[in-house]
Amino acid sequence: MRALQVFRPGGPETLTVTDLPRPEPAPGHVVVRNEAVGLNFIDVYFRDGTYPADYPFVPGQEAAGTVTAVGEGVTGLAPGDRVAYATQLGAYAEYTAVPGHKLVPVPGEIALTDAAAVLLQGLAAHYLTSTTHPVAPGETVVVTAAAGGLGQLLVRLAAHRGARVVALASTKEKRAAALAAGADQALPYEDFAAAVRELTDGQGAHVVYDSVGAATFEESVRALRRRGMLAVCGLSSGPVPPVDVELLRTAGSLYLTRPTLADHVPDRASLRAAAAEVFARVADGTVRPAVGERLPLTEAARAHTLLESRATTGKVLLIP
Repeated sequence: MRALQVFRPGGPETLTVTDLPRPEPAPGHVVVRNEAVGLNFIDVYFRDGTYPADYPFVPGQEAAGTVTAVGEGVTGLAPGDRVAYATQLGAYAEYTAVPGHKLVPVPGEIALTDAAAVLLQGLAAHYLTSTTHPVAPGETVVVTAAAGGLGQLLVRLAAHRGARVVALASTKEKRAAALAAGADQALPYEDFAAAVRELTDGQGAHVVYDSVGAATFEESVRALRRRGMLAVCGLSSGPVPPVDVELLRTAGSLYLTRPTLADHVPDRASLRAAAAEVFARVADGTVRPAVGERLPLTEAARAHTLLESRATTGKVLLIP
């Protein structure tokens, strides 16, 4: 089967097209024929060595497709089932062996490409707006990188929960995309903390969802109101430097969190429940999969280059 492998940490050029044996299902595992693979910034972190991995490895953590084989001990899944998965390394391939407990059923009314476009980031947007900081009607929510895959989903879900959403994006085109997703205001990054405070009569935002990281961290802190929350949910500009906890006191008794899916959706039952909620929001139109690029799997290096240059709007899909 065709797959991508990484043999050493580095840039997009380290993504190497290879031919590998089609996987067989070990006990507890299911083989999925991937029809669409979702590109996420965590793929970059594994490729460049930010996150450790055993080399060589097949990158990618999110895909949707059809079950082709079921291993011993797996219940509730059969060949032909439409499924999706996230947080399982090995998605950049035509076939992937996935632990059965990591698979979620895709409803018949949801296209597999849409499932691949929303599952991982949809799960993240769901827990960020419902558990990390339960967004309430009338709150002011700031979303960085608001035209990206996660950003647009955060905008939609926060607006659905009745918040006033302030979107941040780098270009007029991206700000227009954020407004189309439901943001009330769309701002450039320059001095955005002052702009947010002006919009809120000097109070600041209740929560900032910051997926940019190092480049926006200080402004995100300044954009918060007293006892506000900063949820760092990505590091596209690089890791946030070590933080002096006194900053949280002097800036208004702030809350700071770096949440992960594994802690918010820790088991099969919670995963399936959260995924069902995400797919329900897709079905009713609250969440609209925003696919910006569809590229062949063999062009993964180009896809990574586009993602890292922030030249993308919406989700990038790789098609095996």
